[in-house]
Amino acid sequence: MVNPPAISFHDLTLGYGKHAVLRHLEASVPRGALLAVVGANGTGKSTLLKALMGELKPMSGSIHLQGFGWRDLAYLPQRVALEQNFPMDVHDCVAMGLWRQVGVFGGVSPAQEHKITDALATVGMGGMQHSTLSRLSGGQMQRVLFARLLLQDAPVILLDEPFNAIDTNTTLDLLKLIQHWHQQGRTVLTVLHDWGLVRQYFPATLWLTDGQAVYGNTAKVLGQQSERWVA
Repeated sequence: MVNPPAISFHDLTLGYGKHAVLRHLEASVPRGALLAVVGANGTGKSTLLKALMGELKPMSGSIHLQGFGWRDLAYLPQRVALEQNFPMDVHDCVAMGLWRQVGVFGGVSPAQEHKITDALATVGMGGMQHSTLSRLSGGQMQRVLFARLLLQDAPVILLDEPFNAIDTNTTLDLLKLIQHWHQQGRTVLTVLHDWGLVRQYFPATLWLTDGQAVYGNTAKVLGQQSERWVA
């Protein structure tokens, strides 16, 4: 039995100015899907996630969140140095994941403090609450950002190149967390460039290429596109 859709794209065209980078996407992502979004640079992978978050308006077509609103989405964009250089400690960065519950200026309750502690322990950063972000390695920073995602407790999670420039151990630990989200029935869309990780961990793939898209079982999609490139 196929799960009902979490996200549907109908004749979706996305781009910047008058330049379209993704054209006429027609696909439905089932609830609970663990989906890799792949393709060459400039094919619209990050653009698609931005459109899902409402940061980019479609040039044409539509995106439908089936039974969800934007508050039900947790988004991890590509990490930039600016965020890590911001004068903030690990605790406050992770606590930002609670903003939908406490507001921008709300205080954190004792119960929520426990959630912060538990989230940091889950990602292997226990006892690091008072470390400043600028002192963290790239892998440690990514663990902190995943802890923040944990606190958002969203049914739909969007990850843009979450394993870029981090160590293998961190990648494997965070993949375990993504698999746990999948087992919980959450819908996870992850932009990736590593085919090995896609084949091993992601059952479904959305391949963006030449302004078009191919969607389906990972082995079938990657096999078709490999043959296309060879041909």
